[in-house]
Amino acid sequence: MKNKYQIILYWSDEDDAVIAEVPELAGCMADGANYSEAIVNVETVIEQWIQTAKDLGREIPLPKGKLMYA
Repeated sequence: MKNKYQIILYWSDEDDAVIAEVPELAGCMADGANYSEAIVNVETVIEQWIQTAKDLGREIPLPKGKLMYA
């Protein structure tokens, strides 16, 4: 894992997939058929989120680690 952002994983019956959310990066999430796939996919999305923020000149939050509230 290259990134140090907190990732929250949960099963979604509606999507029939594991959802991976990154609370520190607004709107950053991915899914997968299982936990491993969701992690791989969200790592890609994190990289894309950061690159897009850089391209647009937006602030990139520093990873804070474990959040008190998710």
